[in-house]
Amino acid sequence: MKIFVGLGNPTNEYATTKHNVGFMLADKLAAELGAGIWRDNFSAQVAEAFLDGEKILIVKPQTFMNASGESVVPLMNFYKVPVENLIVAHDDMDLPVGKIRLRPLGSGGGHRGVDSIIQNFGGIKNFPRVRIGIGRPPANWTVNGHVLSPFNEDDAKKISAALDELVPAVICIFREGIDIAMNKFNPKREKKILEEIKNDESITC
Repeated sequence: MKIFVGLGNPTNEYATTKHNVGFMLADKLAAELGAGIWRDNFSAQVAEAFLDGEKILIVKPQTFMNASGESVVPLMNFYKVPVENLIVAHDDMDLPVGKIRLRPLGSGGGHRGVDSIIQNFGGIKNFPRVRIGIGRPPANWTVNGHVLSPFNEDDAKKISAALDELVPAVICIFREGIDIAMNKFNPKREKKILEEIKNDESITC
């Protein structure tokens, strides 16, 4: 079994905000995999799907962002799923709007939802992340004001395109692992590989 967690805040008030891109990706993934109905369990909405015969749980914690770990970790413990089979998707202000990055592990990077999961895991950090860029706050905006505001029209299009790209990326993680998915979907990694190939060709010539 694998568990995909999209981070966000519950209630319609936050549905279209930048902080909820994890929920948005969870909804798209559930639709792509033909998941069943969302059920309330472990302080989360949980949908069940199957991929190549393996059960996939798609999870949207309902604890509010800063307490995400209070939902995720008890669910993981109940199903006895190893931490490396957890994938967490979240917004990232350090990436431009619509840019994506896959990571195999690491700190929370100041993201309180991820920090909550790590804390509730007792400091364990080795679970894959799907980072979705929302950009930095505009001048004179607070961080809270930024992440809890909706996207403008142009940025909404960029996010929609990013989510469309991330659905196959997450499925690739499920099927082939985070390292192969990073090689296929991380733009910086792809650029580095192309540059290395080009350098090798220039040497041989």
